[in-house]
Amino acid sequence: MRVHLIGQLTPDSSPATLQFCGPVSCGFPSPAADYHEPDLSLDKLVGIGPTSSIFLFRAFGDSMIGAGIHDGDLIAVDKSRQAQPGKVVLAVVGSEFLVKRLQYDSDGRAMLCADNPRYPPLRLGEDELLEVWGVCRWSLHEL
Repeated sequence: MRVHLIGQLTPDSSPATLQFCGPVSCGFPSPAADYHEPDLSLDKLVGIGPTSSIFLFRAFGDSMIGAGIHDGDLIAVDKSRQAQPGKVVLAVVGSEFLVKRLQYDSDGRAMLCADNPRYPPLRLGEDELLEVWGVCRWSLHEL
């Protein structure tokens, strides 16, 4: 999945809060219907602060639909997070940004795996260096 950098997210000097009304059932009615959550700041939810290193990207393609990332989604990427196996990362391969799931093969070589069975894993050659630019934290898409 290719991505395009939109820019770094910075905190709003006076962030608006959204009323968070609690759990919503997508099946049967919830017995917790009267439960109230405190108001929600998207800055706090996504982790945007004065020293944050969160960047916003636009995703293109369908290779990460299994991770909930669709074509055209906005992805919040944290450049300060340490990449771990199994995490969805923004990697630089050649001169292109790619979003894939970080895995390692039995020989300990890094692989970038799609979350769509139509795409094979991208195995890096011995001379190729994997640069993980950041860890994908949020995907925002329109319904």
